Amino acid sequence: MLTPASAIEPEPVVWAWEDNGEGRIPSGSLSVAAGREGTGKSSFGIWLAAQITRGTLPGQLHGQPRPVIYAAVEDSWKHTLVPRLMAAGADLSIVFRCEVYQDDALDTTLSLPLDNVRLEAELRRLHAGLLVLDPLMSTIGAKIDTHRERDVRTALDPLARLADRARCVVLGIAHFNKGSGNDPSSLITGSGAFKNVPRSVFGFAVDREDGGRVMTQTKNSLGKLDLPSLQYAIEDTTVPTRLGPAHVGRLVWLGESDRTVSDILNDSASDDRDERNDCAAWLRSYLADNGGEAEAVDVFKAGDKNGFSRDALKRAKKRAGVTSRKGAFDAGWMWVLDLQGSANSAKGADSVSPLSSLPSPHPSTNQGDAA
Repeated sequence: MLTPASAIEPEPVVWAWEDNGEGRIPSGSLSVAAGREGTGKSSFGIWLAAQITRGTLPGQLHGQPRPVIYAAVEDSWKHTLVPRLMAAGADLSIVFRCEVYQDDALDTTLSLPLDNVRLEAELRRLHAGLLVLDPLMSTIGAKIDTHRERDVRTALDPLARLADRARCVVLGIAHFNKGSGNDPSSLITGSGAFKNVPRSVFGFAVDREDGGRVMTQTKNSLGKLDLPSLQYAIEDTTVPTRLGPAHVGRLVWLGESDRTVSDILNDSASDDRDERNDCAAWLRSYLADNGGEAEAVDVFKAGDKNGFSRDALKRAKKRAGVTSRKGAFDAGWMWVLDLQGSANSAKGADSVSPLSSLPSPHPSTNQGDAA
């Protein structure tokens, strides 16, 4: 059957999640959140579930609480998931554990695409707003080779179409492999289908310099790709239960970040301490000569003329005791010399110039700096 394009009515993209007026997750789409162990990607799934059950997620679903189906393979519901959902403020009465039973009544793992028909029926019956698959890899049918793109697409392509038909966001939680690259999408374990099929992909990482956490959107097929990275923290939270308190983590957003997940992955791959020290010394001197602060774009230009790449400057930033803040109105990022931070950073540095000769930086507010 052939259909002329003139017979197809065009429609604007409807966003399930909007951030400051820009779309991050399209309605009725497959999305993937990926990172190494302990970075908080599952906490993101919990946060998203809580927002949707309360109707507080900015976007199409705002003001319209919707049920969530959660397929968790690795975590305990009573010890981990329910307490974390409570900490995030989810409406537990409309969060549903996904269970699959075989004919012999044995509990088994969700298997895609084998269980697609029953899964879609439940999504439609509940009018669910979100399906979380954590981890996504464990819900792929056992007979599918997850390292062959054509095989994986037999599970993911139907899943993406299911999301569209049910008008439900499907979020898959994925792990990074042990590779040393700096492209978060390419580090997702398994075939390229895990990054090619989803409409949106989010990378999560922890900065080894200061423990700060960053989320970067590395794919946004239907929207802007250059959306700002976001800082977040995993706060220790105590949840009361009938048998005593449960201690869990809760994701909290801290604002925009001038660091990206790629920057953090670059840092992890770089072990050139001499380069960092030389770059840090130059950076501190440059900012001191400019009254203690300068626009990031100017720092990059000056650094390039002195043989320091953009990535090298970002790697040296924490060691130099430099923080970031957003400029006024629509201005870019400002890099600010923090004398107190410099003193702390210098303790672990091999050869960074002394602080006594540097003037005090202009007073500033560290909005958007990594936690």
